[in-house]
Amino acid sequence: MSTPTQHVQSVDTPAGEARITWHPAARPRLVLAVSHGAGGGIEARDLVALAAALPARGITVALVEQPWRVAGKKVAAAPKVLDTGWRALWPALGGPGLPVVAGGRSAGARVACRTAAELGAAGVLALAFPLHPPGRPEKTRLAELLGAGRPTLVVQGGRDPFGGPAEFPAPGAGDTYRLVEVAYGDHGFAVPKRAATTQEEALAVITDAVADWLVDLPV
Repeated sequence: MSTPTQHVQSVDTPAGEARITWHPAARPRLVLAVSHGAGGGIEARDLVALAAALPARGITVALVEQPWRVAGKKVAAAPKVLDTGWRALWPALGGPGLPVVAGGRSAGARVACRTAAELGAAGVLALAFPLHPPGRPEKTRLAELLGAGRPTLVVQGGRDPFGGPAEFPAPGAGDTYRLVEVAYGDHGFAVPKRAATTQEEALAVITDAVADWLVDLPV
């Protein structure tokens, strides 16, 4: 059996042209669709690591570039515009005929949380969820996260200024929300050179946790 190859798909949305870079699994069980944050694109280290590691575990990864990023703009669109673009992409993400898990990092995670229930996502992956602006814990976005209405995995850096793991509620018995800490990681999951955890180990924590969660996800 030949190995499926990476390919790029352009999608027209009311917010402009978006792009999906597909990293297909040979025998996929589901699609993990993940978008970038407001400060970067799909070249983020965590997204690259997931796209490299998960297809071998039977998970097709779709890296989504929002229209503002495709257009070369430096400032992210407003949340409502991001949601519009994501909604319009959803039929393409479901094109392979598989369950789709909605995901993203930072602002992309917020989009996934806000739209997961209405789109029928199988779950939500929130990477570096921006629980609050740096130094403003009173501006919490916890309701947005917990209101996703789908099984949710949060992966958070231990020193993320947008909200460290200790600032999130501890999952209770029966909760569909789970939290994984990446020790020493910042908002981009970068770890200091002198940390007890290497950068490679930090990324392995992310890919292993996401893969294990997706394999156990009832779809």
